[in-house]
Amino acid sequence: MSIALAYTVTGHASELEQLIQGCIHNERSAQEKLYRLFYPKMMALVKRYIDHDEQAEEVLNNGFLRAFQKIRQYNFQGSFEGWVRKIVFHAVADYVKQNARYSNQILLVEKDELVHKDLADRMYYEQLLQLVQSLPDATRTVFNMYVMEGMTHKEIGNLVGISEGTSKWHLSEGRRILKEKIEKMELHIKQ
Repeated sequence: MSIALAYTVTGHASELEQLIQGCIHNERSAQEKLYRLFYPKMMALVKRYIDHDEQAEEVLNNGFLRAFQKIRQYNFQGSFEGWVRKIVFHAVADYVKQNARYSNQILLVEKDELVHKDLADRMYYEQLLQLVQSLPDATRTVFNMYVMEGMTHKEIGNLVGISEGTSKWHLSEGRRILKEKIEKMELHIKQ
């Protein structure tokens, strides 16, 4: 069950709508409740791209600050969680753009090789997340945007400030690194 669905309708407005209205009126208690409500899902989004807790917290807080500043723009159509997610994602992208060093990347393209499905099926989600988080910052960012967010290389390039070719290289490099790490783990997984 989604967090947003946990709110029941009371009178004409749901509790979530009441929180949003409170935030529109700059009520600190409403802002705190909304922050706590969406914190787990938004932090999970941020942690896919930023593995250091302090930076992740800072980026998340910047995202929520932007959401509170723009909350009047939310028109109560569509998912509020999706609206917040988009704003937090842009905060992540801005952080990556400001802190990653993409300028002197060499474009290398290689064929992607698939890891055997049975090996991947035996891995736990946490292990996969740790492997993705161990990727170099720029590669991890592109990999997450492409694989997890479903963005195109053109969208990634525009958002992060790199060429489509560099984005493709980072995706390929991320897959290569992950494949190597998963294959090394096979030695430690019981058949």
